[in-house]
Amino acid sequence: MPNPHAVPGLSTTWLRVFLEVARHGSFTVAARTLGWTQSAVSRQISSLESALGGAPLFDRLPRGVRLTEAGRVLVPHAEAVVERLHGADRELAALRRVAGGRLRFGAFATADAALVPRAIAAFRVRHPGVRLTREEGLTPVLLERLSAGGLDLAIVSTTGRAPLDPYTLHHLLDESLYVAVPADHPLAAEPSVRLPQLADADWISGSAHPEGTLLDAALRHGFRPRVAHVVAEWTAKQGYVAAGLGVTLVPALAAESVRPDIALLPVRDEEAPARAVYAATARGRSLGPAAQAFLGALREAATHLPT
Repeated sequence: MPNPHAVPGLSTTWLRVFLEVARHGSFTVAARTLGWTQSAVSRQISSLESALGGAPLFDRLPRGVRLTEAGRVLVPHAEAVVERLHGADRELAALRRVAGGRLRFGAFATADAALVPRAIAAFRVRHPGVRLTREEGLTPVLLERLSAGGLDLAIVSTTGRAPLDPYTLHHLLDESLYVAVPADHPLAAEPSVRLPQLADADWISGSAHPEGTLLDAALRHGFRPRVAHVVAEWTAKQGYVAAGLGVTLVPALAAESVRPDIALLPVRDEEAPARAVYAATARGRSLGPAAQAFLGALREAATHLPT
């Protein structure tokens, strides 16, 4: 509902001129400070007085002017309005310089092992005033958050069945995958492995069903992997492998953090499991300066990672 007491068409320029006159107690000095003519300053004050119902804001004296009671009432309100506008100007300028603001992003777990920390470290050196908030989740969950406006950017992979068409995808890297086996496994000393060699192995996976997971590659090789243990968390999967409870697929992004009692074997098939990693943004939504700068940091970090 409109405020019946609101002042229609109140100009912030009038308020700035009013404060200059009030500060100097003189139309002449205010005009000199503003770089205006005295008549232009007088017109601004007259327009403001008319907009406020005709109450005079200054008493005209032989030498200068003095605030009226109405003028004294207006001063703190005018100062508050002008300061809020100055604050908005400062914040917007900081955004343009990527010196302030907030960036909300999410990433899947293994991207958090190497890619994301390196990007954050570089970004904070260059843009320490930007506040970063991070979420971790599976690609489908991150994309839902992105669609809902809860994230500005999401680091996702092609693993899974999440539709990627509604998003703008910024390619970061193509990631190889390895098979992790216990250090005493018969294949541990081999330079590489083919997936069919592990057709009879127990597998450790984040899902009981290989469809839509890294184990999709096994289906393409004509065997359905036997998932013996469903384990979602990456470090827990390593523990299961080290204990001899099965084998698992390891993304290249997580390879640096593999424990020493596990052997990593490259897959040497033409259809070796691999996935693409992207920074996803909502299509049709403008990408702010902070998000653009962070995207650059991600791309730079990706060039230094083994894939």
